Amino acid sequence: MSLAKLQDLTGRVALVTGGSRGLGLQIAEVLGELGAKVAITARKRDELDAAAAHLKALGIEALPMVCDMGRLQTVPPMIEQVVAALGPIDILVNNAGTSWGAATIEHTLDGWNKVINLNVTAIFIASQEVGRRCMVPRRSGKVINIASIQGLTGCYPEGTPTLAYNASKGAVVNLTRTLANEWAPLGINVNAIAPGYFPTKMTAQLDQSATAHMAPMNREGGPEDLKGVAALLASDACAFITGQTIAVDGGVTAV
Repeated sequence: MSLAKLQDLTGRVALVTGGSRGLGLQIAEVLGELGAKVAITARKRDELDAAAAHLKALGIEALPMVCDMGRLQTVPPMIEQVVAALGPIDILVNNAGTSWGAATIEHTLDGWNKVINLNVTAIFIASQEVGRRCMVPRRSGKVINIASIQGLTGCYPEGTPTLAYNASKGAVVNLTRTLANEWAPLGINVNAIAPGYFPTKMTAQLDQSATAHMAPMNREGGPEDLKGVAALLASDACAFITGQTIAVDGGVTAV
């Protein structure tokens, strides 16, 4: 089979949480470019509408879904609505996330719980629900979890301390391995992407731009830099790849 056919997502349904901007929108773009019908979630209707209009201008069918993934009880009904509108979900991208910058001795418990709730527990709920409804019964599917290179290393001294974020992304890495092992016999691939420094609304709040200059490539991630790995992990081109976390970081984790 040709690579073009392996990466063809025509007729497949993708759900990208936190898909209205930043890395999520970049991933939604490439999945739509490869032919998938894409549902995107976000908390804010105006950002969702702008993202859907942006995708529509690219010729991509997009379903905007208002959903605060941190309010866990709203996740199953959202998934039910996506399935009713577009059909069973073939590709789940767990991208929604948050951070909290503070020195550990000043870090609030509320901040810790907010980060763990959205970055870890919401991934569990979404994966469980999509698995139960769509992937396990059909014995096929692709799950892509968005981790971070800060789930592979500690904080960099130049940036704001982010203990809860780093801990949560480390959890995502091992959640990915464990779920991949469980679902591999069912024909479901579960992998993670660990981005390095990309200029987003979240990273701008944490003053971590120095990370970009630690990379051998000496630059930050750009608007196309996640597309290749997302295309791989969402498609049949990754049929023999599961449980992996792929760093997209300009080489930061290589040194």
